[in-house]
Parts: sequence; structure tokens; C-alpha cells
Amino acid sequence: MKHLKATYRRLIKNTDYRHHRYIFKELNLNERLTGLIGARGTGKTTLLLQYIKEKKKDLNKVFYVSVDNIYFTQHRLIDFINELYEIEGVKEFYLDEIHKYPNWNQELKNIYDSYPDVKVFFSGSSCLDLIKGSYDLSRRGVLYQLNGLSFREYLIFKNIKELPPFTFDNILNNKNDLEKEIENIDKIKGHFKNYLLKGYYPFLMENEKNYYTKILNVLNKTIFEDISNYYKLKTENLANFNKIISFLTTIPPGELNRNNISKHLGQDNKTIQNYLNILNDTGIVNIIHENKSGSHLLKSKEKIYLNNPDIYHAVSEEIGIKNKLGTIREIFFINMIKNSGNKIFYSKTGDFEVNGSHFEIGGKTKSIKQIKDKLENSYLVKDDIIHYEKHAIPLMYFGFLY
Repeated sequence: MKHLKATYRRLIKNTDYRHHRYIFKELNLNERLTGLIGARGTGKTTLLLQYIKEKKKDLNKVFYVSVDNIYFTQHRLIDFINELYEIEGVKEFYLDEIHKYPNWNQELKNIYDSYPDVKVFFSGSSCLDLIKGSYDLSRRGVLYQLNGLSFREYLIFKNIKELPPFTFDNILNNKNDLEKEIENIDKIKGHFKNYLLKGYYPFLMENEKNYYTKILNVLNKTIFEDISNYYKLKTENLANFNKIISFLTTIPPGELNRNNISKHLGQDNKTIQNYLNILNDTGIVNIIHENKSGSHLLKSKEKIYLNNPDIYHAVSEEIGIKNKLGTIREIFFINMIKNSGNKIFYSKTGDFEVNGSHFEIGGKTKSIKQIKDKLENSYLVKDDIIHYEKHAIPLMYFGFLY
């Protein structure tokens, strides 16, 4: 216990970040049970420590601990809570890496039921879902999702420019206001290109050296630790996840489907679909369906993408293939739309459908021929431009959605 206390103090002392992530102001810890989930590398630990340091006046009344600490191989979480509660009067606990703790959902339920005046804020992997918890924590707690840096946040954390987020409707309808904000940012096109290369994971701000290697480590830990433990998969099956990720990098999204992935890996369609769903849940891929419902949903087509441009670059560099700019643009667009809480669908009119509007993604020379029949609610989204054009929106603007 003495070691855990020393670690807590040391981490708080060394947490000194000038900027906040997009959900920092939204966090409401008035609930007795609050969860923060997100893919590895998105900054959950930093957010917890920053919140404690800036919001809590008496550090003796709260306690932070990562429950993957070796201490918890010999001690139960509820006993740890009880000791600090009864001896030191701690009533607010920040439990990091909760998914590493065996039977986490049962113990959180027991803590919730046994200590009505205790508040618990836990963080865990994206594959953790309160609704999936077998002890129904969903009706007891509130869950927040933390994603990687948007382009807007990247500009803030790089000390380039601080702007409030745009809404989806703002981007479609308030072009004059947005253009004034964007055009005043010096070298904005260069910053956007840099972001698409290296910008999604907050650990970039600590050290850019070996950035892609760190991303590959994130992927391997997600597969061989998080997925392995949470989904109880055999070791020999885990290698298939890396094969799928590599395959997704080499094939244009429009040519990808379960059938060709199945043939490539020598696995049946049902197994491949399960693997893809897991990769989607853990923040490694995005699966985009057609906008259908009911029985039609079962027959809908889908597009499969890596989650963000940085994963795409890291894997491309590792396996030695040339990046496809068109794929990077689409990955970015999907990522920003989904991370901002908007639903996105695969569309036959253009590339994607969002909130009833259709979008075709491309470079500055992209034409309107694929969307010309639905111009009323259809838009080109162009890279390499910073001003609106007729029926066209700059791609980078969607990086300000959160």
C-alpha cells in the first residue's frame, strides 16, 4: 500500500499539461460510478490524473491507482477500497486499467452496493462496455468515450491555434464564419498534412521519435493483451488479427469485403465477421454499413477501414507499401464524423451518407459527376483547399467537429 501511495503522489506531481482534451469539461463525477473507455494510446490515464490535480483540493481524500499493478495479484480490489475508506476516509477512487483486473464488473457492482457514499471513476479499454457487463452496471453508471486527437485538438496541443469545435450543421451552412476562422491560421494546409501523417495519438506530444513503432506496440498490446483476455481467444487465433490489419492496408476499401478477407486468411465468413467486430469494438477498424434497417440490414454492403490515418501509416511503413492518399482522406473523414457522435453510412451516391446528406471525398480536382443527380443534399469534400467552392467543402473542416 505504501508503494501505491508513493506512485500516486509521484504521478500527480509530474502531471503538468497545459491543454485539456475535448471531454474534460463534460466530465460529471457527481455519479457514484463513472467510466472512461477508449482505445489504447488515446490519453485516458493523463485525463484522470489531470482531473484529480486540477479539480481536487485535498489529494488525501481521493486516490488514483492502476489496477494492473502487481499488488492486485495478491489483494482484492474491494479490500483495497475498504482499507482506504475505513482507515483514511478516502471516498473517491480513480481506478485505471480496470479491464486488466479479473472479474472487474462483479467487484465494481459489489463496491457500488456496499459503499453508498463512495464514488468510483474507472478507465478501461474500448472493448469494455458497461452494457456488456454481465452484472448490469449500465443502470448504475455513466460512460464516457475518449477518442484520439481531432485536427482541432492537434492545433491546440501544438500551440498553433485554439478554436471552439464546429457542429456538423455549422460546416454545411455557416461557411463564411468558418472560413474567417480557418484562413487566419498560418500554414494551415501544411499543418493538416502533418496531422494526417502524425497527429491522432496524444503521446506524439511527448516525443515524435519512433511514433509509428509506438503505434504498432499499441496494436500488439490491444490484440495480445486486451482482446486475448477479454474475448478469451486462443493464442494461435490472435495472429489472424495482425493479418487482417495488414490486409486492410494493402487493399482499397471499396474492394474489401468479408469474402475476400476470408479467402485471404483461409477462415470462414462467420469467424472473419467476429474478428472484424472485435477490431471495430477495440478502436482498430471502422465498419461502415449501408443505411438500411430490418431484414435489409442483413443484406447491406459494408466498407471496412482502419480506424485512423496514423494506424494506416504505421502499418504501411512496417510492411513496406506505398500509402494511398484517397484511402487516407476517407479514413480521416469517417474517423472525425464517428468520433463527434454522428452516424455515417456507406452510400451509393458518393462515398458516405451523414444525417441525410451525401459526401464524395477526393482531391482538389474532384468533379461532381458522382453526385450531380442529388446536388440538393450532396457535397464534394476536397483535400488541398481551405475555402468553400460550389458544392464543395474543405476536408480539413471536419477535423474541427470535436
